[in-house]
Amino acid sequence: MNTWIQASAVPGASAEGLGWLTQTLLGATLGSVEWVLWLLVALSVACVAIMLERGAFYFVRRLRGTGELFLLLANAQWDKAHALLQGQKGLEANTLLVGLSLVKADAKVAEENMSAALAKGKIGFERYLSFLGTVGSNAPFIGLFGTVLGIIKAFHDLGRQNIQGADMQQTIMTGISEALVATAVGLAVAIPAVVAFNAFTRVMKNRMGRAQALAHLLLGSMGHNGATSSENKGPKGHA
Repeated sequence: MNTWIQASAVPGASAEGLGWLTQTLLGATLGSVEWVLWLLVALSVACVAIMLERGAFYFVRRLRGTGELFLLLANAQWDKAHALLQGQKGLEANTLLVGLSLVKADAKVAEENMSAALAKGKIGFERYLSFLGTVGSNAPFIGLFGTVLGIIKAFHDLGRQNIQGADMQQTIMTGISEALVATAVGLAVAIPAVVAFNAFTRVMKNRMGRAQALAHLLLGSMGHNGATSSENKGPKGHA
């Protein structure tokens, strides 16, 4: 450790068994670690902005009249269901509006189109969630990286000072405590990001499941209505 400190304290210094790359990397780690804190602060601001945007996005696109909609589709009251969905722009509403526009067509055609609308809507609901997940997973490691850099710098500064006893202990503890701030900030950034990621993912999965259930209910009512119409027509007689 003392050899490393001496080599890094004087630019261009070398020691036996200490290569150029090691000296270069050691010198690079002795800079200020404040940039790590600024990086974490920037990531935190971005996460908060995404949380607010996603929260507003999901709130505006919530489905209204869910219970009534299930009853209307089960009873094949498609015109009333269409009127109920007018003005709504959520995942379930967009999917069902596509299906309701094709109730006179083949059920297979309606199913294909609703599946396409559901997949398209899912893209919008998943937007920015990967960023929250990435920050939540990696922010603690960024903070830990800053802590390691801070500890290296603390020991380097200690090696350049001629102090002993209680003064040495105080210097070490002060340097390490300052270095641990980066880890604390990393955790403070990661925890809300993970919570928000899990919450938004849960909301998205719930709405995907509801949209699929409503789509299947619509297809079922279309099939039942078509079968009933065929039975009412009955077989045609021959003269």
